[in-house]
Amino acid sequence: MQGKMLIIGTAIVIVLGILIAVFFLLKKQKRRHFETVRDALEREKNIIGSTPILLELSKLEPIIKNEKMEERYKRWQEKFSIIKEEDLPVIDDMLIELDTLIEKKEYKLCKYKIAKITLEIYKIREAADHLLEQVKEITLSEEKYRSIITKLKTKYRRLNNEYLSHQTLYEELQEAITLQLENIEKRFLDFEQSMDLNEYTEVVHIVKALDTMIEHMGIVVEEVPDLILMCKQLIPKRIKEVEKTSKELEEKGYPLEYLNLSYNLEEASKNVNTIFDRIKVLNLEDCMFELKTILDYLDSLFVDFEKERLSRKVYEESLQDFSNKLKKIGKLVSDIYLQLDDIKKMYDLNQEDVKIIDEVNKTLTVIRDDYKKLLNQVKTKAIPYSQATKEIEEITIRLKQVEASFDVALKSLGNMYDDEKRAREQLEEIDQLLRECKTKMRTFKLPLISDHYFVELQEANEAILEVVKELSKKPIVIKTLNTRVDTARDLVLKLLATTDDMLYTAKLSEWTIVYGNRFRLLHNEVGQGLDKASQLFFKGDYKASLSVSLKTLKMVDENIARKVRSLYEK
Repeated sequence: MQGKMLIIGTAIVIVLGILIAVFFLLKKQKRRHFETVRDALEREKNIIGSTPILLELSKLEPIIKNEKMEERYKRWQEKFSIIKEEDLPVIDDMLIELDTLIEKKEYKLCKYKIAKITLEIYKIREAADHLLEQVKEITLSEEKYRSIITKLKTKYRRLNNEYLSHQTLYEELQEAITLQLENIEKRFLDFEQSMDLNEYTEVVHIVKALDTMIEHMGIVVEEVPDLILMCKQLIPKRIKEVEKTSKELEEKGYPLEYLNLSYNLEEASKNVNTIFDRIKVLNLEDCMFELKTILDYLDSLFVDFEKERLSRKVYEESLQDFSNKLKKIGKLVSDIYLQLDDIKKMYDLNQEDVKIIDEVNKTLTVIRDDYKKLLNQVKTKAIPYSQATKEIEEITIRLKQVEASFDVALKSLGNMYDDEKRAREQLEEIDQLLRECKTKMRTFKLPLISDHYFVELQEANEAILEVVKELSKKPIVIKTLNTRVDTARDLVLKLLATTDDMLYTAKLSEWTIVYGNRFRLLHNEVGQGLDKASQLFFKGDYKASLSVSLKTLKMVDENIARKVRSLYEK
């Protein structure tokens, strides 16, 4: 018992020892974490202190040539002194406080102090970076703006050479362009003066102005010759061509009033003059777009002229085709109306068939009126040929729809006649099939014919008589006639199939019995089976007879059924 208690006590001591060790280990790890963070913050503070602001400020001293620059230089020095002598020492003090808190193991306060130091470092770093950026903007300005100006001068020389090489193309705009080029050269001189005085604020505006002016002059040099060409030659020439072509078409009878040419051409000329006035003062904004729009409009007029020419040709051809088709359909409708009473007596027409013909006649009258109206509009030049073509196409479509409706009515009447003719032809075929059935039954004299066969024969005869009755009625009800013909044909075909099946089975049964007689002496059971098959044969049960005979002969030959059928068919 004492030994057991000793073991338990020892275990407890060991566990407590482990827990204490873990506790101290965690404490040590937490301290190491805060020390690492403190070191990182100190590094960031040192980086701010090593920012090359002082070096960049020293570069400014040789280029200070005016009071404004000197004032800015002093102000930047003061800002750098504040960062170096006031802000960074504050960070040093805060880092010392953080060390003290870490030593005292006041980790909650450590977190707060770290957050505060981080925020202060961020503020000082932003201020230092901004100050360095401002100083560098001056120290690098010389090289930066010299590089930009060199590129602009290259671009300007190329632009000036292009202008001088084709100066005659610019006509009365030469003076304005030359003046603008001189202004650019003056701005280059202004740049040199500002750079000599280190007036970098002014240099920025000069460089931007030069870039804008050269960009604009690039557009001027490139587009002005084309704009002058369009304003003074292309568009005026195109307007004259439009006027000449429209006059020729109007003399040939083309209605062009819908194009409103007089007003539109006058407005186009005014707009061209207005645009040219803007070009003279080198205001090229949207000029090219507006001139191209005017040119596109004038080109579209030639498309309209050609469309009218083609439309007139299409209209005249369509008109002739429509006129011929209208006469043809009108004559057909009149002919049907003259025969409608006789057709009603011959066939049992329903109201829908007659209604279609009436509607066709009414629609045809409306189409004739629209056709006459269209002819009058074209004659009086009330509409252009392009519109006339559309309207003739529309009434042609309507006429085709009328024709289709009329074809339905004609087809219905034609189908009635065809159905009657087909019914008489089928009656002869059905009657021939019935005679064929009777001939087959007489040719092969069966010992007995079942009552079922005579029932089918009677049904077929009665169905044929019903067809004859329907054909003798006036008017003929085509739907009923077709039903009667279908019924008679189905019944006769059924009778024919029954006849062929009965004769085939009877013949095969008889032949099998005769073939099997050669095996009677070999097997008594074969003889008994064949006797039973013979009895069934003479009773008229030919299928049962064939089944018994084949089953009997199977005792002497497994393949007897296949052999019997093969020999019989041969």
